[in-house]
Amino acid sequence: MQTIAGFDRIGEENAFAVLARANELANQGRDIINLGIGQPDFTTPDHIVEAAVKALRDGHHGYTPATGIAPLREAVSADLLGRHGIDTDPGNVLIVPGGKVTMFMAILMFGEPGVDILYPDPGFPIYRSMIEFTGARPVPVPIREDNDFAFSAEETLSLITDRTRLLILNSPANPTGGVTPRGEIEKLVQGLERHPEVALLSDEIYSQMTYDGMEHVSLLTFESIRDRLILLDGWSKTYAMTGWRMGFSLWPDALIDKARKLAVNAWSCVNAPAQYGALAALTGPQDAVGEMVRQFDARRKVTVDGLNAIDGITCRTPLGAFYAFPNIKNTGWKSKKLASALLENAGVAVIGGPDFGLLGEGYIRLSYANSIQNIETALNRIENYLKISEVTNK
Repeated sequence: MQTIAGFDRIGEENAFAVLARANELANQGRDIINLGIGQPDFTTPDHIVEAAVKALRDGHHGYTPATGIAPLREAVSADLLGRHGIDTDPGNVLIVPGGKVTMFMAILMFGEPGVDILYPDPGFPIYRSMIEFTGARPVPVPIREDNDFAFSAEETLSLITDRTRLLILNSPANPTGGVTPRGEIEKLVQGLERHPEVALLSDEIYSQMTYDGMEHVSLLTFESIRDRLILLDGWSKTYAMTGWRMGFSLWPDALIDKARKLAVNAWSCVNAPAQYGALAALTGPQDAVGEMVRQFDARRKVTVDGLNAIDGITCRTPLGAFYAFPNIKNTGWKSKKLASALLENAGVAVIGGPDFGLLGEGYIRLSYANSIQNIETALNRIENYLKISEVTNK
C-alpha cells in the first residue's frame, strides 16, 4: 500500500513518547519523577465532574450540533467578554475536541505547496508537523532567550513575504513560558495592518496562567486584525481537564462555515456530557483556577531557583504557563542526550529542547505541574547526575 507523501512528513509530540517510557520504567519498579508532560497534576473541580455526570443521567447521550451546544457557545462568548472586554458572536464559536484540532484545521485551510506558514521556534511541535503535512514551507519565527522568550515584532514582520498565508503566535508560550508584552504585540499588529492577506492563529491556551503581574494581551482585542484572526483556547490547562478533550476556537465570519464543515467531516460533534461539564466550568465558581495558578507560581519559584543553583545551568524566570526552559549549554551535554540520560539514569523525565524546534538545542523543558516535594527531589537528582557525569562519558 502507498499512502500520500504528506504522511511521511508528519512529526509527533515527543512528550508522549517520554511519558510512555517513564511509565514503562515506573512499571518496572523504578522511582520516576515526571517533569516532562504538560499536564496539571490537579483533578478536575468537583462541580465540573458532577455537571457531566448529571448530563449523562439526564439523557444527553446523542449528537449535538457540530459547532457545540448553544449554551456552551454563549458561555464562551460571555467568558471572552469578561476576560478581554470584547463582544463576540456565539455563532463564530466552535467547540472542538482539544486544542490541537484548531491548529490542524487552520493549517489545513491555508497550507499547500508553494506557500509559507510562520510558526514559533522553539514552539509546540504540532505546528511544524501539520505545516509539513500540508506541503507548505514552515518558516520559524525565532523565540530567543535574550528577549525573555517573547516574540519580536520586528523579526516576525521581517519574515513575511508574498508567499505567507498564515502566522501562528503563542503567548503565554509552550515550551518556554515566555509572555510577549503589550508594546511588542501592538507593534506587531501595526505591522500586520500592511499585510491584510496574512491570516493569524493565536494560540492562547495558557491565557489565564501569568505571573508577577504580567498581563496577557489577547490578539482578539485588536479590531484591525479581527476579521482574519483565529483564536485558540480551551479548558485543558485552566480547569485541569486534559483528558476531557475540550477546546474552543473563535473564527472570523469568512472562515466559520469552513471550520464547521471540517467538524462535520471529521468528528461530527464533541462528546455531549463533556460539553455540559465545560459549561459548568465557565459558569460556576472560579476559585479552583486561582488556586491552581497560585500553586504553580510557588512551584515556578522553586524550579527557577533550583535550576539556577546547578552548575552549568541558567534559567530565565518564565512569566506564564507552567514550564521552565533552562539553558544547559555550559554543562557540555546535547539536549536530547541529557534528557534521555536523566530519565534512564536519574529517574527524572524532562524534554529535550530540539523536540520543540531548531532553536531548542542547548535547552531542556521542565514542567512544574508537579508537587514542590517532587520538584525539589528531581532538581537534586539532576544536580547530582551532572556532577557524576563530569567524570564519565557524556
